Amino acid sequence: MSSPVIPDVLRGGGGRPSSPLARIASALEMELRLTSRRLENLFVTLMLPAVLLVFFGSVKALPAAATATPGAPPIDAVLPAVLATAIVAAGLVNLGISTGFERSYGVLKRLGGSPLTRGQLIFAKIGTIVVVEAVQAVLLVGLSVAIFGWRPGTGWDPLVVVAAVALGTGAFSALGLLLAGALRAEATMALTNALFLLALLIGGLLVPAHQLPGMLGALASLLPTAALADSLRIGLGTSTGDTIGPLLLLAAWAAGTTLLTARTFRWE
Repeated sequence: MSSPVIPDVLRGGGGRPSSPLARIASALEMELRLTSRRLENLFVTLMLPAVLLVFFGSVKALPAAATATPGAPPIDAVLPAVLATAIVAAGLVNLGISTGFERSYGVLKRLGGSPLTRGQLIFAKIGTIVVVEAVQAVLLVGLSVAIFGWRPGTGWDPLVVVAAVALGTGAFSALGLLLAGALRAEATMALTNALFLLALLIGGLLVPAHQLPGMLGALASLLPTAALADSLRIGLGTSTGDTIGPLLLLAAWAAGTTLLTARTFRWE
């Protein structure tokens, strides 16, 4: 773990007090520098979703269970699922693990002695994830268009897509930070990976919640993973349905996890 150079605006002491916005901007700049140094994490974050997209998009026998159009190409079902998976991986797994080890190594303890508040740190870290996700989205959509000739469905709604990405980013980033601020680094790594695996299997990401049997389907329908995936499917026009329910559920998870994280996050 690289030791960050704490910007002057985040150092305590005798200078002129900095504004909250200036502290957030400096913390965001620092987080982006740290992220750019974790090349192995960036490689996995960017390349794993791309590999999943190309592999499953090429499987001709893949049932398009997530699409509303019979005979739709597999990429119509795959792209929203992989976009949702990338958001969960970036926020829950990568942010949770990296923050957990920063806390373990005393990086956050140094920040705790600065004027930066917990809420401002959380905001900066989520902002970093937004930048990573923007790169992911450009890569995944670009591959879908270039390799599979994908186009949004006729009923696609960019506002729904933006809302789903924003709320999903907030929910899973805050959840990752919640675990990182409460558990030891090793426990955070184990739990975030376990939750990610469960999300893939029964969270409504790769298989829509309504396709899961019995109680599993009922449970998945209450999870933010299913709400995110369903919102993206509808927003991209590869499925039909009412977006109000999934977006409200996602908003509730985002608000709840963010507030809980801001109240409970510990620097050390």
